[in-house]
Amino acid sequence: MTAKKKTAIYPGSFDPLTNGHIDIIERALDIFDEVIIAVLHNPNKKVLFTMDERVKMIKQSFNGSKSVLVDSFGGLLVDYAKMKNAVAIIRGMRALSDFESEFQMALMNRKLNKEVQSVFLMTGFRWIFTSSSIIKEAAQFGGDISDMVPRAVHIKMMEKYPETKE
Repeated sequence: MTAKKKTAIYPGSFDPLTNGHIDIIERALDIFDEVIIAVLHNPNKKVLFTMDERVKMIKQSFNGSKSVLVDSFGGLLVDYAKMKNAVAIIRGMRALSDFESEFQMALMNRKLNKEVQSVFLMTGFRWIFTSSSIIKEAAQFGGDISDMVPRAVHIKMMEKYPETKE
């Protein structure tokens, strides 16, 4: 009898993908057979990169990995997870301040679909201060972000902020 593949969804805006995100994804792959990076379409959120740019950068960052899939979605996460036959939703946490909002979302997701579990992974200490917004701000003002994002993301960031001196 073949074991059922365990798929997890890692949702987010990924504007842009950071090495902190990569850390969470790699550790999620120690637990799950497959991780779907689900880029959220949120019309209320101002983003630097288009949906197509974000999806492309993520795919380039996981070049050739058969265990990491990249997709985009809108609507309820639990509906998307059910459609993809996922058993879990991965959420990364950097600090205690992340816990309250993540906990509330997990409870709502649980109420909407009891079959999909929420799994919280603490980011590695190296990435605890890293967020997409901080990286965008640092890049905008000429900060060296090359060791905080995958190469594909760094290249696109330099296109967005050409005056950056690195």
